[in-house]
Amino acid sequence: MGAMAAPIVLRGRVVLPSAVLDDGVVVVVGDRLAFVGTVADAGPAGFGDLVASVPVSPAVLLPGLVDVHNHGGGGASFPDAVTPEEVMTGVLEHRRHGTTTMLASLVTASREVLLERAALLAGLADAGEIAGIHAEGPFLSHERRGAHNPADLVPGDVELVRDLAAAARGHLRTMTVAPEVPGVSGPDGVASALVAAGAIPSIGHTDGTTAAAEALIDQVAGELRAAAESGGPVLGMTATHLFNGMRPLHHRAPGPIPACLAAAAQGDLTVELIGDGVHLDPALVRTMFETLGADHVVLVTDAMAAAGMADGAYDLGPMSVTVRDGVARVTDPGHPEGGAIAGGTAHLVDVVRAAVDAGVPLADAVRAASLVPARVLGLSAEVGSLEAGLRADVLVTDTGLRPVRVLRAGAEVDG
Repeated sequence: MGAMAAPIVLRGRVVLPSAVLDDGVVVVVGDRLAFVGTVADAGPAGFGDLVASVPVSPAVLLPGLVDVHNHGGGGASFPDAVTPEEVMTGVLEHRRHGTTTMLASLVTASREVLLERAALLAGLADAGEIAGIHAEGPFLSHERRGAHNPADLVPGDVELVRDLAAAARGHLRTMTVAPEVPGVSGPDGVASALVAAGAIPSIGHTDGTTAAAEALIDQVAGELRAAAESGGPVLGMTATHLFNGMRPLHHRAPGPIPACLAAAAQGDLTVELIGDGVHLDPALVRTMFETLGADHVVLVTDAMAAAGMADGAYDLGPMSVTVRDGVARVTDPGHPEGGAIAGGTAHLVDVVRAAVDAGVPLADAVRAASLVPARVLGLSAEVGSLEAGLRADVLVTDTGLRPVRVLRAGAEVDG
């Protein structure tokens, strides 16, 4: 065996899950975080001489970010990819910007396409390049389908869930479902089949009632608890990009949003927010943090192929998308401004920055983009925070939260 590489010492404002160290130090040895703390504490930990040679820095040190809802980037679309190289184009686009752990998200498509994509992505999950697969659809509301192809929306199909889980070889992590779609809820429905497969049902793209959402949340929360008590991972339900792709909150027809908010407040559900300044008003993002607390919020990108790319024409599964001024919408010749918003074009660090600009405390915004999503995936013992012993995933930014350097498992990610 060769000699171990020299330790990497990083100094700056260190963002911990619930605090920020104004002059902190992160020491990386091999693929692990060996020390995280103040300069004063580095000496007793045995790193004093190393730290003494590193000057005070204005850099901000964040844990590698974790994105649980991402359809691609760098011109590559996960729902359209047919080679591992295409998938890696999207993965690396986000990794270079600090997202060191991510799910690859699919969109509604035919059974054959979904199974083919799941098998392709499973190989990259086996290799550790992605943390698993998120299937957005096909059991979604026609009325709230957003950029999903209406021709491929189908009622709940337990056999499709089982086939998809098999094609994913244990890497199907989440699936977005609408509670009111026939075959989704109930003891013999899609949601139960997902839990049995080790995947998390996520409420989204729904035009259903509060009662329908409450019933599914209660059902899934009980099933997930039972699975954990039987030795399975401790997992919690999510809401796919809350507010987007669902019946709006109205005081006489409240829809699914109140059920999601109540469940999040009780700890039975975590809400995704696409806090990119396009999908949600910044004040709403700030209000969700203030109301629910960062432990119940996951910041996501819902990125598609145009992330990191110029305006123009792109594909998102079978749907054509036009990106104008950085906003992706379904191409609609009848409406020059375009149709439904079709995913995001931001990197997750951009979403963190937008949340901070909206008034969310830095530690909370980072927590919602790292530790909380890592917990959702059952990975918080390995990634999601700057803590000694965890994998050495570090995002170094300037004072404006713009990426300067990225480490993944202690290795430099080329910019």
